[in-house]
Amino acid sequence: MLPGRIAVLAFPVLVEGRAAERIAKFLPVDVDEGDSLGSEVLAQGGAELHDVGALVVGRAVGPVGAEPAASHDAGHDTDDAAHEDTDDGTDDASPAAQEIPGGLMVSQDGYTLALAESRAPSGRARPVAFTITGPDGAPVTAYDVEHEKRLHLIAVRRDFSGFQHVHPVLDEDTGVWSVDLDLTPGPWRLFADFKAKGAEALTLGADLAVAGSYQVDEPQQESRTATVGDYEVSLEGDLTAGEDAQLTLSVSKGGAPVTDLQPYLGAYGHLVALRGGDLAYLHVHPDGEPGDGTTRPGPDVTFYAAVPSAGIYHLYLDFRHDGVVRTAAFTLSAAGDTGSSAPTSTPTEHGGHSGH
Repeated sequence: MLPGRIAVLAFPVLVEGRAAERIAKFLPVDVDEGDSLGSEVLAQGGAELHDVGALVVGRAVGPVGAEPAASHDAGHDTDDAAHEDTDDGTDDASPAAQEIPGGLMVSQDGYTLALAESRAPSGRARPVAFTITGPDGAPVTAYDVEHEKRLHLIAVRRDFSGFQHVHPVLDEDTGVWSVDLDLTPGPWRLFADFKAKGAEALTLGADLAVAGSYQVDEPQQESRTATVGDYEVSLEGDLTAGEDAQLTLSVSKGGAPVTDLQPYLGAYGHLVALRGGDLAYLHVHPDGEPGDGTTRPGPDVTFYAAVPSAGIYHLYLDFRHDGVVRTAAFTLSAAGDTGSSAPTSTPTEHGGHSGH
């Protein structure tokens, strides 16, 4: 697969071979201790995969490490209960199981993302710890460097707000990763993107329940632009099911094109894509890289996306300028047949980061 391409598969959520349909619309809900938070929230909604053409909604996330938006209080409380990622112990080697996108399973190929705690208090700089256990059941301590880091952690609330892309610190002796996250109340999804030494690259996902009153964030006004401080990021291109689409994101500041973007994780832009409903995860870099003789440092950063069916996709662009990494978020609705089936094979390379 060419660098910068996104491959998205369709709808079942599998946890070690078991399918569970994720419903797309999130609504506020009271959750009692012992309930399955993620499933309860999802169960309150209806499908939101409308065939609405190429709707794009942009919003600013802001500089990495910036204070998150204030939590909402609409009388809905999230108790200290988490959606439990389950493992039925089966080893489904079928093509369908192997072709699902990243982040939908807590365990895959013998590796498991294990959070130290599945519940957390809300607030800034809340410590989160986890391990990646290997096929032998022991925490993994040896990793290959992928995009300048041994592990990338993505945190996002299940209404797609609060996006954070961080790089935890590994305790070499115990295999425990630790990082601080800014957490608002509600159900969160954490994605660990890594490549254990001698293994294939994987993205595993786990749910984290953050206690407190919350309300689902509503989409911002429909737009192809996102404002992040003094910066404006515009998006051109449409997603259509079954077709390759070129997405070009252009960065400007004060009305002037930014032509001196700085490399971030080995590229001039970094894109994470999450599918609406099940939060299927895709982690890619743009077409080209710094120093290749052809890729310019802005204002345009181009990606290629291939989606198999109509539906909603959330994109988060990280870019660095003047030494600060900022994030702009967009929501695209892919046009096409909502009944389109998933492709029979999955491209596995994009910019040297294979498998997801």
